Amino acid sequence: MKFFIDTANLNEIKEAHSLGILDGVTTNPSLIAKEGIATRQAFEQHIKTICELIDAPVSAEAVSLTSQEMVAEARILAAIHPQVVVKIPMTVDGLKAVRQLAEEGIKTNVTLIFSPLQALMAAKAGASYVSPFVGRLDDIAHEGMALVEQIIEVYSNYLFETEIIVASIRNPLHVLDAAKMGADVATIPFKVIEQMAKHPLTDIGIKNFLADWEKVESKSALQAK
Repeated sequence: MKFFIDTANLNEIKEAHSLGILDGVTTNPSLIAKEGIATRQAFEQHIKTICELIDAPVSAEAVSLTSQEMVAEARILAAIHPQVVVKIPMTVDGLKAVRQLAEEGIKTNVTLIFSPLQALMAAKAGASYVSPFVGRLDDIAHEGMALVEQIIEVYSNYLFETEIIVASIRNPLHVLDAAKMGADVATIPFKVIEQMAKHPLTDIGIKNFLADWEKVESKSALQAK
């Protein structure tokens, strides 16, 4: 399973990339705003900078509402860098845009997926990726990962090439479940990546090993005298 990082923070992207596990980046308007980016020009430059940091797909979201506007905006975003994948919302106009963009060879990530039928429609329209938002479903007392399982089943029935990005991940268990189900990608906040690398028994083991090694060094020092 591929690991994307869900952030627009350059330091987080650099740190995750240094771990040797990073396969891509996803951003959204909220993450962009969090970085204090306030103009369209600054946004496009920021996406370009991310693409220069990592040789992998980078999702940048279109904020238009009509299909014609989405297509026009997507062309601008795709021109920033060959690695850009354009995020398109799962709406009727979004599907129209995805169809047109697929014909033009522009990769798309259909976002805000909350049902398997939405995911099926996006795949049929030609989406490169779909992003089911599992955490937001959990927030309203639905089982978010059940949606991912349903999408995987539907896609396997018809051999769609559209990749499934498990999004809105809130904890390491979401990542584990995604991997067990066979999802293509998990896009993970940096804090969750850090949590995934940690285990209390690992910390205890290191502490015990170091304590025992200090005993070895103490004996060596005494023998040297």
